[in-house]
Amino acid sequence: MDHAHGHSHEEHQPDHRRDGHGHGGHGGASWATAARATLHCLTGCAVGEVLGMVIGTALGWGNVPTTVLAIALAFLSGYALTLRGILAAGVGLRTAVRVALAADTLSIAVMELIDNGVIALWPGAMDAHLSEALFWIALAISLALAFVVTTPVNKWMIGRGKGHAVVHRYH
Repeated sequence: MDHAHGHSHEEHQPDHRRDGHGHGGHGGASWATAARATLHCLTGCAVGEVLGMVIGTALGWGNVPTTVLAIALAFLSGYALTLRGILAAGVGLRTAVRVALAADTLSIAVMELIDNGVIALWPGAMDAHLSEALFWIALAISLALAFVVTTPVNKWMIGRGKGHAVVHRYH
């Protein structure tokens, strides 16, 4: 028992003997589980992304600083959404931050790569204003594509006891 943190060492280590396949007993994750994890991630990303675009636009920033802010806020809000649930389960802040980072980093990174890649490649989308339909249509389609691409990534990670599988150990 790690008396300083109140957790046994075994709580933080996967038991590779459970299913004999080295997956820590998780086997394959269902598509529904992966879709729920991706939707959770998408929610946090979308909130941060839109907030960053609104702030950057309101401050009259150019595309690059606005995009950087949107990506930073997407990561921040994605992690915050996960942290909220983990902290509510009574987990200490330090452990909760580690769990959120482990659970969400790859998922958010893939989502942001696809989302921002679509926006960057879509003719006129980078220059569209918040009041224009093109802005919202491009954003909606880019987020939908990010969801489609990220769901198999989350399925793969959860099936190996990584990603959102880590979060579920604390619920």
